[in-house]
Amino acid sequence: MGLSEGVVKKVLLSYTYVAIWIFLSFTVIVYNKYILDHKMYNWPFPISLTMIHMGFCSSLAYLLVRVFKLVEPVSMSRDLYLKSVVPIGALYALSLWFSNSAYIFLSVSFIQMLKALMPVAVYSIGVVFKKDPFKSDTMLNMVSISVGVAIAAYGEAKFNTWGVALQLLAVAFEATRLVLIQILLNAKGISLNPITSLYYVAPCCFVFLCVPWVIVELPVLRESSSFHFDFVIFGTNSVCAFALNLAVFLLVGKTSALTMNVAGVVKDWLLIAFSWSVIKDTVTPVNLIGYLIAFLGVAYYNHAKLQALKALEAQRKSQQDNLEAGRLLEERDGEGTGKKNETQD
Repeated sequence: MGLSEGVVKKVLLSYTYVAIWIFLSFTVIVYNKYILDHKMYNWPFPISLTMIHMGFCSSLAYLLVRVFKLVEPVSMSRDLYLKSVVPIGALYALSLWFSNSAYIFLSVSFIQMLKALMPVAVYSIGVVFKKDPFKSDTMLNMVSISVGVAIAAYGEAKFNTWGVALQLLAVAFEATRLVLIQILLNAKGISLNPITSLYYVAPCCFVFLCVPWVIVELPVLRESSSFHFDFVIFGTNSVCAFALNLAVFLLVGKTSALTMNVAGVVKDWLLIAFSWSVIKDTVTPVNLIGYLIAFLGVAYYNHAKLQALKALEAQRKSQQDNLEAGRLLEERDGEGTGKKNETQD
């Protein structure tokens, strides 16, 4: 009975983490849309908003790592930081800048549909960098996802070329960042969780964003003298952004990769429903058909990836078992030889 109660408690805890992550991810996306959209809060400064997030997250990450020591920092040399973290920070800055900019031009629902291209971008860039092997069946799956997104784009009622270009660039930069994390950090035995990632990457990201901010947004902000910094709006928005990273930290640590993927799918469909019902964005049947095709392609890709990981894990376990069995056999042979020699003596 105690075991079943423990299992139930573990399952309920996992679902709680998933619900918190979905809620915070949902809130950050809708909140960013609210701040940036001309029809809502009307503060169309995506670089400034991203810099506020990065400055806030850097400060809190520093407190958690260095002051309160709740999270252990990673051992990292100056050379490794410059060659590995800096390029990742630059890509993260570009990804966040363009993805936040897209909210000015596109609906929340359509942005979620375009984000379905992420596995396509990650796999394609992985093949280019020779991180992933080229497989014709996987590439066919990537084509099916792309076709689904293309159909969704064709059915978009308020299609904006500039907005789509910004979101596609954001996907490309984010995918490159994810591949480079594997090449520049994971391959060297360095693993960053969401908190240590913010501790190292967010300050770097903030510095990179300063350059386009000074050129693009600072002159406009100077002219709009009517603007006063709203600590409630931007403070709560930044808290939500940081809380989302904490939720990812909990979700990744306490659940599986499959749970994360399923939670992501649930969040996307909830956002599409919210965008249509509350924000009153137009979602056409062609939109939904296209996204459904892309969604099925992504689901199949995630399933295939999970099966491959399970097979690899089983292979490693089998090799360890064989090595252990071989070691025990050698020990027994050694003992038998020793006893035989003692008998002959």
